[in-house]
Amino acid sequence: MAGQSDTRPPADGPPPAVHAEGIVKRYGPTVALDGVGLTVRPGEAHALVGRNGAGKSTLVSVLTGMARPDAGRITFGGAPAPGRGDAAGWQRTVACVYQKPMTVPELTVAENLFLGRYQGRRAIRWRALRARAGALLAEYGVEADPAARIEELGVEQRQFVEIAGALSRGARLIVLDEPTARLDAAGIGRLFDKLHALRAQGVAFLFISHHLPEVYALCDTVTVLRDARQVLTAPVPGLTREALVAAMTGPAGERRGATGRRPRTGAGTALGPAGEPVLETAGLVLRGHFAPLDLTVRAGEVVGLAGATASGNTVIGETLAGLRAPDGGRIAVRGRPVRTGSVPRALDAGIGYVPEDRHREGLVPGRSVAENATLTLGGRLGPLGTVLPARTREFARRMIAALDIRTTGPDQPVSGLSGGNQQKVVVARALARDPAVLVAVRPTNGVDVASKEALLGVVRQVADRGSGALLVSDELDDLRVCDRVLAVFHGRVTAEFAAGWRERDLVAAMEGVAGDDGPRAAPHTAGTEGSTP
Repeated sequence: MAGQSDTRPPADGPPPAVHAEGIVKRYGPTVALDGVGLTVRPGEAHALVGRNGAGKSTLVSVLTGMARPDAGRITFGGAPAPGRGDAAGWQRTVACVYQKPMTVPELTVAENLFLGRYQGRRAIRWRALRARAGALLAEYGVEADPAARIEELGVEQRQFVEIAGALSRGARLIVLDEPTARLDAAGIGRLFDKLHALRAQGVAFLFISHHLPEVYALCDTVTVLRDARQVLTAPVPGLTREALVAAMTGPAGERRGATGRRPRTGAGTALGPAGEPVLETAGLVLRGHFAPLDLTVRAGEVVGLAGATASGNTVIGETLAGLRAPDGGRIAVRGRPVRTGSVPRALDAGIGYVPEDRHREGLVPGRSVAENATLTLGGRLGPLGTVLPARTREFARRMIAALDIRTTGPDQPVSGLSGGNQQKVVVARALARDPAVLVAVRPTNGVDVASKEALLGVVRQVADRGSGALLVSDELDDLRVCDRVLAVFHGRVTAEFAAGWRERDLVAAMEGVAGDDGPRAAPHTAGTEGSTP
């Protein structure tokens, strides 16, 4: 492939920690990996980057034995990968430390380190177990009390415990999936110091991150995936950030995007210019997640918050919806203050919310379309706070028609709908109270192209009818419906883009790389001063 360096294993020296070539993985008609190669050498920190959907997660699943490739071969330390079902063999070979800890919070550090490894018939000697755990932690320089419960540790310590456990099983390749997502600057520094020390012992790391400055700070080599293909493997030193972003976006880096929904043309819509503010925040802050935020969404406007999942933009959306209580600042809807940290108060104030995960946060699977669509209405569908089934169904019929929900009727269980139609039900619930502002977090996750188009059209219509919308996403095609886009990086708004932005510029800002300083991007400093998240 053009632009790639040779990823064949070296002819001399120790064998690679992992060598993969020609990896193909299909899920039905979808090609998730198309002839991908990767070589990580002992003691190397190798970055794996790419936009959402590029194939990173699938490759990690293949490398850790969670998925079987349809073609290609993998070796670890020169030996073939463990066989299918050989869980112990995979644990001795490779481990993945995910963004969300895989430890058991209620168990102690010692119990987590040896979980699943005790095969004796006698009672466990707890003092001896803690002593072994202490010696293991000391061997890898991890400062943690073996008797402490995992839930008592900070994120940084939990990661170190997971790494120490993996190494103690024999793994010499550690996959780090967004390891800095919940760390502050000091914690990131300590993590990198620990990784450098372990690399000196020959441990190899595959580092997955949306924060490109961290790639340059830690890694020797970077591999870029785009559209399920390996498009670049190159040494990090000497690779410009512009070239790295260009590899991630490809020739489409200048295109307008696939969606037919466009921002307002000229100053506004048929309603005229964007109107009075419908949503305002002043100094809104949640420590450890995002810095003080000043934000305004006006009537008739769709504003995008662009950033990776770990950037803090999702938490901003959750805070606006009352799911999280901020540490400071205020929220106002149509000029009226909103009590923060309360979902009912946010609903009453006029904030409609589409959560990121419809399965976990958006739907009650055993209930009907009508019941799910009217969950936020409470006792508004009958006298004296009662809920009349006939009114519930009538409201649902109107929403089914308005959003083109493909269902047999309002009484159909929502679990029987397709993903796109389930998401439309979630949107219907968010719109049930005719909100002043719609906050939608990655609303097109896991839906087909036609459903994406329809859902983005609904977001646009909310604004065109005189309300406002805040669209939280890292999907570039989603963001093209916006009138302006704010790039969020490590909990701070770093740049603002007007409609017509270039893909490479926005991706660079989202990844923490300075983009084009031309007229389409403007530095955004309001509300970004304050404590480091």
